[in-house]
Amino acid sequence: MCGLPEGCLEPAVAERARAVLSGKRVLMTGGAGFVGSHIADLLVDAGCSEITIIDNMVRGRPANLATANARGNIRLVEGDIRDKALMATLVKGADTVFHQAALRITQCAAEPREALEVMVDATYDLVELCLAEGVRKLVAASSASVYGMADAFPTTESSHPYNNRTLYGAAKAFNEGLYRAFADMKGLDYIAMRYFNVYGTRMDIHGRYTEVMIRWMERLAAGQPPIIFGDGLQTMDMINVKDVARANILAAISPATDVVLNIGSGTETSLKEVARLLSSAMGRPDLVPVHEAERAVNPVPRRLADVSAARDLIGFSATILLEPGIEELVAWWRAERQSPDMPQVVADLAQVPDLAQVPDLANAAE
Repeated sequence: MCGLPEGCLEPAVAERARAVLSGKRVLMTGGAGFVGSHIADLLVDAGCSEITIIDNMVRGRPANLATANARGNIRLVEGDIRDKALMATLVKGADTVFHQAALRITQCAAEPREALEVMVDATYDLVELCLAEGVRKLVAASSASVYGMADAFPTTESSHPYNNRTLYGAAKAFNEGLYRAFADMKGLDYIAMRYFNVYGTRMDIHGRYTEVMIRWMERLAAGQPPIIFGDGLQTMDMINVKDVARANILAAISPATDVVLNIGSGTETSLKEVARLLSSAMGRPDLVPVHEAERAVNPVPRRLADVSAARDLIGFSATILLEPGIEELVAWWRAERQSPDMPQVVADLAQVPDLAQVPDLANAAE
């Protein structure tokens, strides 16, 4: 059901999740996408009576929800979270709200006005609706992008956000402040989670703003080596999407509240090492990455999360190791390539500039 055994809930956690969520109606924004669809799988396991998902289907896909839909009561609403009237009808009666909807970091830079409306204004409206309708808990996606280039490693949640230079990171930082303010003013029960470098099955391979790992797999499948701009020594804290989904469930059932948590593996991996693991998983270890001159300055050459707070407050630790996680990603991607629309996707990607130099790219999972 959830692929790697480590991606499932531990028996004791599954029992707690059922005690809290069984028979309850939940709402998830952006739930047909990369992270959200994996959360939906676990919500079905928890016995939710109805899982309502709103997604504009720009990056979300009905196919991502096939597993959950086959086993549970999934209601997929194609719509925009900026539609206040629609959102009011969806929040009504929800026990828990998972807020996953967002634009990519690259799209925020390309369309800043839309980024403000989607990332900030719609989040404000959602918080108001949660309070008005008596939602038990809001579990919200934030991002390690709020740190920019952090001052210290491993990076704790107390690290300041003033090194961030992206609109995406600024919007996420604002939203965290919004949650804190409404916790004090109105008693909002929430947990926000700063995702680090999320990868795994159901990554977006159909949109304009694809992940660099997807583009590398395309090259490797064509017999071409991955391209790395620079020395490849920039590092990431890679976290499998199934672990991120587990963290969301743990946050939803935990008594912890009014807190922001790092969600990462606590392990540092270089871009060069990710390329090596990907080449090996695709059976092409001979295709050594090609290094080209940096085309832009990357202000975030290092990521490493201090994950002790998530462990202490909600009982979360990553369980899926990077190598088997990448192997599962490759197997899924190969299956996806057999879909009828994949040739057009590949053609479209060929027209998009390589994204390996987009600032803080690897934090653009959601």
